Amino acid sequence: MIEREIKLLVQSVPEARAAIIAAGAFPLKCRRLQEDALFDTDDETLRRRGCALRIRNDSGRSLLTFKGPVQPGPMKTREEHETVISDGDVLTHVLETLGMHVWFRYQKFREEFAAEDATIALDETPIGTFIEIEGGERAILAIACALGRTPDDFILDSYRGLFLARRDQFGLDGAHMMFEDEWSHRSS
Repeated sequence: MIEREIKLLVQSVPEARAAIIAAGAFPLKCRRLQEDALFDTDDETLRRRGCALRIRNDSGRSLLTFKGPVQPGPMKTREEHETVISDGDVLTHVLETLGMHVWFRYQKFREEFAAEDATIALDETPIGTFIEIEGGERAILAIACALGRTPDDFILDSYRGLFLARRDQFGLDGAHMMFEDEWSHRSS
């Protein structure tokens, strides 16, 4: 499967939510905490190839995702394969036994909406709030336009790249993009 997506930086969760609804999207999944862990070998085999292997914990459900190298273009496009796994902790142990380790962890509060041929995520992270639009190219462009955005506003970087670029601005000095105390993070 091919994943195509862009991110947009937003200033206000309530305003972004209202704009997403006004653009014709409808709620798909409610706000919840997602915890992601990226794995690699000691010699960074996956990162050197531009690939990622992720375990995501999302409301008691775990997913394993492989992402291939990003293809050049106006949107972030790459091969992606994802499957539900019954126990993320067990798979973490298996991957570690096979010589892999977690090299980056990150958290975000995410709620999702659907419109046209796209899923729209509203992500609250320790480094700011983002809208992520994933789907067909025409749908991404149409939704971005309905949100008052142009391709010049598109962010193609990963949350890891954004974390490295923005962590000083937010006073974060750890190696991972984690909420200091996710349960005290203000509900929006």
